[in-house]
Amino acid sequence: MTSVISYGDSNRIDTRLRISALWIAMLFVFAYVDLFSLYRPDVRSDLEAEKLGGFDIDQRFLFLTTLYIVIPSLMVYLTLIMRPRTNRVVNILVAAVYGLTVVGGAVGEWNYYLLGSAVEVILLALVIHHAWTWPKATARP
Repeated sequence: MTSVISYGDSNRIDTRLRISALWIAMLFVFAYVDLFSLYRPDVRSDLEAEKLGGFDIDQRFLFLTTLYIVIPSLMVYLTLIMRPRTNRVVNILVAAVYGLTVVGGAVGEWNYYLLGSAVEVILLALVIHHAWTWPKATARP
């Protein structure tokens, strides 16, 4: 049994795989943009002062930051196992919330960060698009 829904094109990629791959791509861009920030003197000095983005770096901050990353990381897997109707709703909601936080976090940032954030928002918009246009399963003979 194949997970690909047939529309006459045997090379068509299943919606679950598309959305899951978009979450992976978004997370890669997200990680690299944050890693590149470590090259910035202002970020390094903030880290030395145990601050980041105006927040104190403490257990609460690190816990919430980890939770913020865990959710889209889990979406990679959850997209592959959730029922289509649930999948659709969860992907639209989570991608929309993350899109808003990415835009909010990009305000006043450097150009590399703006570029990465723009790519992240585009990837999240594609998640929403694919979830919104999720095809109905075709009956199998």
